[in-house]
Amino acid sequence: KGWADGKPLSSGYTSVEYFRNSPSLFNVANRRYLMWDGRLEGADLGTAVRDMLTEAHTMNMDSRLAQERLKQVPEYVRQFEAAFGPGDPYGGKIYGAIAEYLKTIRTTNAPFDRYLRGDAKALGTQQIEGLKLFAGKANCVQCHFGPTLSDGRLHVTGVADNPAVNAEVDRQVAMLRHFATMGVPNYMNLRRDVGHYVVSKETKDIGRFATPSLWDVGQTAPYMHSGVLKSLTEVIDFYDRGGGEAPNKSPLVKPLKLSTEEKAALVSFLGALTGDKPRVDTPKMPDYALREHGRN
Repeated sequence: KGWADGKPLSSGYTSVEYFRNSPSLFNVANRRYLMWDGRLEGADLGTAVRDMLTEAHTMNMDSRLAQERLKQVPEYVRQFEAAFGPGDPYGGKIYGAIAEYLKTIRTTNAPFDRYLRGDAKALGTQQIEGLKLFAGKANCVQCHFGPTLSDGRLHVTGVADNPAVNAEVDRQVAMLRHFATMGVPNYMNLRRDVGHYVVSKETKDIGRFATPSLWDVGQTAPYMHSGVLKSLTEVIDFYDRGGGEAPNKSPLVKPLKLSTEEKAALVSFLGALTGDKPRVDTPKMPDYALREHGRN
């Protein structure tokens, strides 16, 4: 669903549940940050792939096992040699190959794209009104601008935690394990997602999360790092009332006093950010077989 899993909180391999919403992979190549808490820069896409595959609380795959599995498929060996030169398809090549594929997941030709290229009819009347609000009264543009429709920064908006994290043991364990891995002090006494604090260890960063891109936002519900907002209408209502409660909330988040009609116009405009779906041709899987001893 919108190159995410469409769930409020993500799930992993069997019996593992997570504590954050899965961000969409649309246009991932253009992101400043790859994780909600800002622990990886966009240039580290291969590292993000590695972490997702090998971390104990994500996919828990041993990279050496992955390498040996790929070596059992002659077609993969040939393709890796064609792409990377002679040698086994070891972990770094595997992560790099997946990262290069992820860079191709792009959306284009959204109505707003066409409008910016000069097609005055690409947006309807209500969407035009929504655009005016986006750049004016609602001031969404202060954090969502430029080619990515994101400022590439991290903010505290006061989004509520998802109650399921502390109600379900597997999710709480995953969160606390993440905190422990990141060296968060006194992590066992934490019962909320502290965001960028895991990186900086500074209290001002508790609850600070990355600004997502808005391209294709209409396809990627539910929203926010905790997945607690089910629709774009709920997102706009959240910002209209000035965000949530947080002692270190960004001064950019203020009550908007939008009318019902203005909220509807904003939702309509956000729908104009949905582009053509990336074409994905499912490849035929190559044969997987035992390799003969002495002929490898």
